[in-house]
Amino acid sequence: MDMKELLQKRRSIRKYTDTPIEKEKVEQLIRAALLSPTSRNTRAWEFILVEDQEVLAKLSLAKVGAQPLKGAALGIVVCADPQKSDVWVEDTSIATIILQLQAQDLGLGSCWVQIRERNYQDGTPAGAYVKKLLDIPDHLQVESIIALGYPAETRQGPSEDELLREKIHWHTYKG
Repeated sequence: MDMKELLQKRRSIRKYTDTPIEKEKVEQLIRAALLSPTSRNTRAWEFILVEDQEVLAKLSLAKVGAQPLKGAALGIVVCADPQKSDVWVEDTSIATIILQLQAQDLGLGSCWVQIRERNYQDGTPAGAYVKKLLDIPDHLQVESIIALGYPAETRQGPSEDELLREKIHWHTYKG
């Protein structure tokens, strides 16, 4: 798949089949995560892969909108050490989208579940809930969790005519 097609086809998929993801594809996802760029090559990110359905079901309760994790074949928790990088949010965000693009290229569906700055049902930070559930050390911060699996739904991206070209500005902002 070329980049144009990859970007056109990548959509948030929230429903998955019960087909497990092959080890070779999981390894390609791991490689993509570890190849994602970081500021000053700090590599402050960390990745926790979760295949256990009971744990994925618990992660799906981390916040409103985390339900795609329940029924996903794999969840990848993306976190980082803020002491190693002052731009850890950007670095983990880049890693998250790189993982989603790699998943699309492998024929998998994915959904970004935002954790940072979101709250659990009782009002506590979603990151604290995830950290406690997965024994993540205190010094790490959770940015996102990516739900992954074989799509059980099809979603179409915008056509060329639907692209918001008015969002593009040349040389100065012209609103």
